Amino acid sequence: MLEQLLIFTRGGLILWTCKELGNALKGSPIDTLIRSCLLEERSGAASYNYDAPGAASYTLKWTFHNELGLVFVAVYQRILHLLYVDELLAMVKRDFSAIYDPKRVEYFDFDETFRQLRKEAEARVEELRKVKPLGNDGRKQQVVKKGSGGFDGGNKKNKSDAKEADGDDGKGTRLENGHTNGNHIVVGEGNRGMGLANGKENARSNNGAFDVSKLQKLKSKGVKKTTDTSVVVSKGSKADPKKKVTKKNRVWDDSPKDAKLDFTDPVEGNGNENENIQVVTADQGESMMDQEEIISSDSEEDEEDEEVGKDSKPDAKKKGWFSSMFQSIAGKANLEKADLEPALKALKDRLMTKNVAEEIAEKLCESVAASLEGKKLASFTRISSTVQAAMEEALVRILTPRRSIDILRDVHAAKEQRKPYVVVFVGVNGVGKSTNLAKVAYWLLQHKVSVMMAACDTFRSGAVEQLRTHARRLQIPIFEKGYEKDPAVVAKEAIQEAARNGSEVVLVDTAGRMQDNEPLMRALSKLIYLNNPDLVLFVGEALVGNDAVDQLSKFNQKLADLSASPNPRLIDGILLTKFDTIDDKVGAALSMVYISGSPVMFVGCGQSYTDLKKLNVKAIVKTLLK
Repeated sequence: MLEQLLIFTRGGLILWTCKELGNALKGSPIDTLIRSCLLEERSGAASYNYDAPGAASYTLKWTFHNELGLVFVAVYQRILHLLYVDELLAMVKRDFSAIYDPKRVEYFDFDETFRQLRKEAEARVEELRKVKPLGNDGRKQQVVKKGSGGFDGGNKKNKSDAKEADGDDGKGTRLENGHTNGNHIVVGEGNRGMGLANGKENARSNNGAFDVSKLQKLKSKGVKKTTDTSVVVSKGSKADPKKKVTKKNRVWDDSPKDAKLDFTDPVEGNGNENENIQVVTADQGESMMDQEEIISSDSEEDEEDEEVGKDSKPDAKKKGWFSSMFQSIAGKANLEKADLEPALKALKDRLMTKNVAEEIAEKLCESVAASLEGKKLASFTRISSTVQAAMEEALVRILTPRRSIDILRDVHAAKEQRKPYVVVFVGVNGVGKSTNLAKVAYWLLQHKVSVMMAACDTFRSGAVEQLRTHARRLQIPIFEKGYEKDPAVVAKEAIQEAARNGSEVVLVDTAGRMQDNEPLMRALSKLIYLNNPDLVLFVGEALVGNDAVDQLSKFNQKLADLSASPNPRLIDGILLTKFDTIDDKVGAALSMVYISGSPVMFVGCGQSYTDLKKLNVKAIVKTLLK
């Protein structure tokens, strides 16, 4: 049963809703659809599934009228699989658009129209359901009629052959091809040879039946092969197994044995082997997080528009000078999908060359096509420029954070509640979690925030020593328990220690893990569940392309599936590393934000503590479309 049908404008004004349905929806599926799908440029999808709190789960389908700026949404329970929803939405869109007036707010007269449209859509589906079973029965009857003659012929031949060979009267003869005259199939040892002998005749007479004699031959061949291999194995087993020979190091020209290549400094008893490390002070400079990035002028965009115009000249010549000139002056009546496909294909290729995942680029183009289809092209504008402008708006909307990412404000709010602000750094191996944790610590120190590090990477060799080195250079405390300890317990004790000594922020370093490693992902889920951090930062490389989709989606999925909480914590923000090595291949930022819905909070762009900055959305969008 249809739960709800809603018509509203892109500005959020509800024009009409079905009062007959009147079912109270559990949760807020329409608000979630707008927030998670329509505003996030996922409107090119066919449907959206919403799991309401409790047992209810809904499927939402929608369509647009881009010229009028209307959105039509239908909601029904996922378990029902209603077949008439798409057709009903198309009919409602057609009839409502005919009576739509921008000055009107109420459309009570549309209730009767909707009632008729719904009955018509349901009637069509019922007709289709009645037609399909009849067609299937007819096909089955034809198959039986065609095969019945072959079965009789096969039975006759088998009976006659059996009488000649064995002298039986032919009663209850079992056929090897899997068919009998109403009797069950029982293939015994005695009649197996008969079946093999008559297999060819059965195959000729039974064109539509499955020939079991071929299967018996294949089985016999398989038995021969296995016996041959068993003989080979038995022959090989006679030889005595030799002991495993370990490979020795090669010695050249009887030279003396080389000493072990270990150049690490000897560790003293007090553990102060790194006393010669220089202490980093504020003289190193201001962090790039507090510096405003200057964006170049729009002259480059003008040059790009000129280049696009040059590229589009050959197409204009093909269409004809007068038709293209008239179309640019008068404007196209309504944009169709065929008109948008060339420009969208060029945009998709451009995004993929900028390291955007192919799946993300395709979904973005579908969403832009859905938002432009049916719109009227303005005068003196090209389709390519219209598509590019729509894509630019979509990219800015995706990359702009939907919530505040002001960590300093959240730190002060936690300080008022007399508890430390906890940040957990997660990610795959080798992306730079420990290094960028130190950069974040340096930036917080510049804002007079007391920081403590927690060495919860108890797996990788040297991880604790690496973090200890950063702590000494930055002159901040570090909580460590060594290796082979439970990271969740270490993090909990670190937070308790920070609360005792008055540290305002705890930065938790975790071990790198691949998204498919379930034991390590379970340990990470336990750490997050046990300590309930204020911020979970996913650290990812800006170099990744299609793998960014796999990493983030599986990280979020594992954290949700393996968590013991009914409301599991997922990734809250993203820290992109190695941003200085990618030139204009900035697509990883778009792929990660699109998949997770979380904002890019930090960007690592160098090796020093100051090389940490904010993501410049305008610069990223400009680079993606350049």
